[in-house]
Amino acid sequence: MLTAPDSPAQRRRIRRLLCLAPLACSPCAVPAAAGTGTVTVAAAADLKGPLDEIARAFQQASGQSVRIVYGSSGNLARQIEQGAPFDVFMSADESLVEGLARKGLTTDSGSLYGIGRIVVFSARTEVLTADENLVGLRQALAAGRIHRFAIANPEHAPYGRAARQALQRAGLWQALGPRLVLGENVSQAAQFAAGGGAQGGIFALSLALTPEVARRGTYAVLPESMHEPLRQRMAVLRRAPPQATTFHAFVQQPQARRELERYGFAPPRD
Repeated sequence: MLTAPDSPAQRRRIRRLLCLAPLACSPCAVPAAAGTGTVTVAAAADLKGPLDEIARAFQQASGQSVRIVYGSSGNLARQIEQGAPFDVFMSADESLVEGLARKGLTTDSGSLYGIGRIVVFSARTEVLTADENLVGLRQALAAGRIHRFAIANPEHAPYGRAARQALQRAGLWQALGPRLVLGENVSQAAQFAAGGGAQGGIFALSLALTPEVARRGTYAVLPESMHEPLRQRMAVLRRAPPQATTFHAFVQQPQARRELERYGFAPPRD
C-alpha cells in the first residue's frame, strides 16, 4: 500500500524516484517546485481506490496538489475535446487516449498503466450466487429472482461494454435487457448493485475490492475470455503544466504500480 512518507529519508527516496522516472521533468525540479501548482487529473471511475492513495503520496513527496475528476472515460474524453481544463487523462479504454493523440490534444500516445477486470456481484446470496461462468445469474433469472441488474452504460463506459460482451457471450443479454439498470459510470453501477438498488451487477474488480463494496456482498471475477481486454492508458494533455508530466511519471514507478495491482489491475503487458 502506498503511504505518505513520514520521515525526511523517505521523502528523499521518493523524490529520487521522481527524478529517475521516464518522462520526468529534466532537470528534476520536485523540491524546487514544491507547492507551485495543482495537477488536474481526469480519471476513469474504476480508479477511485488506488488513485486517491497514489495522489496523496505524490502530493506528500512533491508538494504539488492533485485534483481528480472521476467519470466515465467516454464522457471525460468528450469533455477534453470540448476544452475542459484537465492536465492528465487516465482512461479505462486506451483507444480514447489514442484518439485524442491523433487530434493533437495530448503530448504523445501516452502509457499503458494496467489491465482491468470485471466481476459479477451478488448483493444477496439467497437471490443470486456469484460465479465465474454466470450460472448463478442464469438460474436466478430463470427463477424470476432478478428484477434489477446493474452495469455501467455501454455507450460511453468501457466497463459497461465489457459487461455487455460478457452477458452476450453467456447468452443472457436479451433476457436481462428489461431488467438492466445503467450507471452513468462504473462506480455508479457498483453503487446500484451494492446499495440495494439492484440484486446484483457486473462492474470493475477494483471497486469490488474497496471496503465499501466488499462488505455488502460477494463477487466472482469473470474470465478475460468473456470480453475484450480492458487496456487502460494515460497521457499528458497538451498545454498541461510541467508537474503533469511529473505526475505521469510517478504513476509508472513501482510503488504506484503496486497500489494499482492491490486493486486488481494487472501490470501492463507491453
